[in-house]
Amino acid sequence: MKIAVMGAGAVGCYYGAMLARAGHEVTLIGRPTHVEAMNRDGLLLDLGTSQEYVAVTGSTEASSVAGAELILFCVKSTDTEDAGQQIKPFIGKNTIILSLQNGVDNAERLGQVLGQPVIPVVVYVATSMGGAGHVKHHGRGELVIGMSSQSQVVADTLRPARIPVEISENADGALWAKMILNCAYNALSAITQTPYGELVKQDGIWDVMRNAVDECLAVAAACGVTVPGDVWGAIEKIVETMPAQFSSTAQDLARGKPSEIDYLNGYIVRKGREFGIATPTNLALHAITRLRELKGVAG
Repeated sequence: MKIAVMGAGAVGCYYGAMLARAGHEVTLIGRPTHVEAMNRDGLLLDLGTSQEYVAVTGSTEASSVAGAELILFCVKSTDTEDAGQQIKPFIGKNTIILSLQNGVDNAERLGQVLGQPVIPVVVYVATSMGGAGHVKHHGRGELVIGMSSQSQVVADTLRPARIPVEISENADGALWAKMILNCAYNALSAITQTPYGELVKQDGIWDVMRNAVDECLAVAAACGVTVPGDVWGAIEKIVETMPAQFSSTAQDLARGKPSEIDYLNGYIVRKGREFGIATPTNLALHAITRLRELKGVAG
């Protein structure tokens, strides 16, 4: 299958590499430094226990999605509408589009821009960029995708590439579960520049996280969303499966780049105000992260 990845960051590069090594024709659209390295050497896939260069095509142009049967849309939530407008002239009516993004409303926002359905995907993977054209995998890798007429085709494509896939009738709830997990960890990891395993060893951190999660669940209920599974149990398990992982927000701040915090804790604060639900913990986490982000971006 011809596959395009819009947004060749850590998540996009990891899944692009896995699909390319399974024999698919993969084009990764990203920043010039990564594109140059990938086109020169291939994409370096670092699985921890092994490293290999995977043949992919790199591009800086959104027009490179033309002809793709499947698009993995992996840009930051802040860039959803802009990136959607960029690819819109080059996608076909039958192109399958997956939103592999943080937050809960990206698939809907992207679908409105493109004028065609977008399948929401919940991503559970720990990855980072180790350098230009070098993606590092730290743990997990499974995807939960929403129900659609194309979902089975997607699953049948991804599973042979060693990408675990679950098709869910409650993708919205699964997206919320992932966002709540992010609301618990991302800001704290970013503010302190600390990996998950070290973060939770500090006095009071579990209490802060519990307060943030309770606020998120209250807002989810007000939104009519049923959050599946044991949310708090999943949050506790993260420190076992990804103890050395820094949150994506922490990685953004470390590089002096804008984060997605407005679509995580900030989203909870906005929805809480809409429904008259107090969200003081999420408000504090959002506000302090934004201060750190602005300081980093400024200098």
